[in-house]
Amino acid sequence: MTPPQRTLFVAGATGATGRTLMRMALANHVDVIPHVRPRSAGRPPASTWTHRAEFELSDHDQLVAALKGRTTVLQLIGTMRKRFASGDTYISSDIGTTRQLVEASKEAGVRHLLLLSSVGAGRPMGAYLQAKAEAEHLVRESGLSWTIFRPSAFEGEGHHVPGAKLLSALPLLKRFRPIRMEELASALLKVALDGAPSQTVLEGESLWDVVRAAAPLR
Repeated sequence: MTPPQRTLFVAGATGATGRTLMRMALANHVDVIPHVRPRSAGRPPASTWTHRAEFELSDHDQLVAALKGRTTVLQLIGTMRKRFASGDTYISSDIGTTRQLVEASKEAGVRHLLLLSSVGAGRPMGAYLQAKAEAEHLVRESGLSWTIFRPSAFEGEGHHVPGAKLLSALPLLKRFRPIRMEELASALLKVALDGAPSQTVLEGESLWDVVRAAAPLR
């Protein structure tokens, strides 16, 4: 039996991971709708996306309408301290948007929700990881099929962690191995299209297993 076609909705499409994933999704002819905030709609790459959902995620009715017919939501939204001056916080960006997406997904009939979290969220220390852990809790308790990604440091799109690759070569620290944006995006896209694995946290070796399997999508 042919599995049902997956139709994707990407929250955080204009971020570093989202831009990379969108590029891969469109190149592979995936049925994908990126979410774009109105203030970003006129700038590339959002301005080049023919089909996009343009509104604030806080608009519940528009969000539910945009999710109707979508099988899968990818929640890639997060923030950093350097963005706090513009009004972003961990509570609004990491937790608040996840809550909005969970509630709308349940109402719209979405089947699978993928959450981009972070290594360390399982034992959170500090405000950043505590926010990631709370977002994970919202997804786990949503009643939806879910998959949580916990990558370590990013490489590419302006991200670089000096010495991280050497440090993560130590046996006990392999889960901190840096991941390239293309590797992460292809892994997210593969799980979204397969609908599996679900009810699973991908971290360390389990994440790298998916990265290796997703290589053809890059």
